[in-house]
Amino acid sequence: MDKTIARNLKKLRETARYTQDEVAQALGITRSAYSNYESGDREMPYDVIENASDFFGCDMTMLFEENENVDALILASAFRIEGIAPEDNAEIRRFKDIVKSYLKMEAIEAR
Repeated sequence: MDKTIARNLKKLRETARYTQDEVAQALGITRSAYSNYESGDREMPYDVIENASDFFGCDMTMLFEENENVDALILASAFRIEGIAPEDNAEIRRFKDIVKSYLKMEAIEAR
């Protein structure tokens, strides 16, 4: 499971063109801790998985996906603005969370 999360984290990060240091700063962890999560050498705590999904704007379950469809979802989730202030990045994360919640509610209604 850690290798699947690691592979998907790396794809998300590289697709959005972030460095490990930028992601680690956004998640409030050290770069070495993030590097260990991305390589699958350490198990990623639930709260960090949740923060990463918020940061990348994807559903948390996507990080656990092992199929080809995850690549399309990763491309859809990649969003990056160069030179953005940290407080603006936090607002974007909140907006992505609202969109994720809306999509979940839409899926529930469709059932």
